[in-house]
Amino acid sequence: MFYQIPSFLLDVIVGLLGCACLLRLYMQYHRVPFGNPLGRFVFALTDWIVVPLRRIVPAAGKWDLASAIAAWLLVMAKYLLLMLLFGAMRMTVLPLLSLFGLMQLAVSGLTALLVVYAVLSWVPGASPLLKDLVDRLAEPLVRPLRRFIPLVGGVDLSPLVAIVLLQVGAIVLGNLLTSVYSLGR
Repeated sequence: MFYQIPSFLLDVIVGLLGCACLLRLYMQYHRVPFGNPLGRFVFALTDWIVVPLRRIVPAAGKWDLASAIAAWLLVMAKYLLLMLLFGAMRMTVLPLLSLFGLMQLAVSGLTALLVVYAVLSWVPGASPLLKDLVDRLAEPLVRPLRRFIPLVGGVDLSPLVAIVLLQVGAIVLGNLLTSVYSLGR
């Protein structure tokens, strides 16, 4: 119980801030405008860490590396705090552990995006602004799958297949994370 509560709270805080940093990276990569409420929310959550990092880390083409590094640093801070609170781990595995944790966070964020995308496709009165934003973010994930997956009774199953593939990736990442964690003991 004494491990679960701090771990849960750190997961929630780092999940929110880290996903916001990754969403900022993803929105900038796809050139989605930030003038919408979601974009302003993402900026408000991430400016405190991304803007100072931008002075040190330049962008690489369309990739905002400062946002990616910010998310990685947040995940690393979570694991570091858990290590300091509960010990039982070598610090040498912290960067690799954080990298796999960041990948898990990205998979979770993309899965959530696809769930919202699927739900909005079923809701007839959804906000056009929100639907357009989610469509622009989710389309690059499902478009390649549509070449191989036909419509079934007029229903597009590509978001479901993308979610299943992401969950398989999450299982693989979870096992890799466990392996790295056991190396550090």
